[in-house]
Amino acid sequence: MDVLLIDDHPMLNAGVVSILEQTGIFKVCGQAQSLKEAISYTEKAKTLPSLVILDMLLGEDNGLDFLPILENFCKEKNVQKPPVLVCSALGDAFKIQTSLKLGASGFLSKTGGKDELLKAIDTILGGKVYISPEVNVKLKESSGIYAKFSKREITVIDLIKTNKSNRQIADTLSISLRTVENYISKIYFKTGFSSREEIQML
Repeated sequence: MDVLLIDDHPMLNAGVVSILEQTGIFKVCGQAQSLKEAISYTEKAKTLPSLVILDMLLGEDNGLDFLPILENFCKEKNVQKPPVLVCSALGDAFKIQTSLKLGASGFLSKTGGKDELLKAIDTILGGKVYISPEVNVKLKESSGIYAKFSKREITVIDLIKTNKSNRQIADTLSISLRTVENYISKIYFKTGFSSREEIQML
């Protein structure tokens, strides 16, 4: 069963390729490290893979942009769209909802191991939706909570959940420390929280 792997982390890719091909069931038929490469592969492929594993962040590109492109390509060619498993080191209800809305079949945290990867693949190939159990918020319960935050505030919440300091968040987002502090103040105001530990429970 052919798999297209779209991820810009070579070492992680090597691990995923090894896990998949050791099963004797899956074969990685192509790899792309950017949105441009993923689009090029899709356009040139004689047949689409049975499964796509897609990293949410591809350098400066948003990996989710590939989902509507794949959808439109399959409609134009009148072929069945392969299920797409979105992977990310950061996971929350907002990102999961966005992924599923754009046509993904599942969302897997990169902190998961071999068994979870294979379980996720088996689930979406069976026609069901897979959501990583490491995601700390449930979709139905959190949709109302996350609606009150801006996209950038949600990103800051994501980074707080990974135990990054304010300085690390500022460096990651290329913004000032003061701006990060302002975002966190807004998050505290909107939630009534007073500590980072409470934010991590969102």
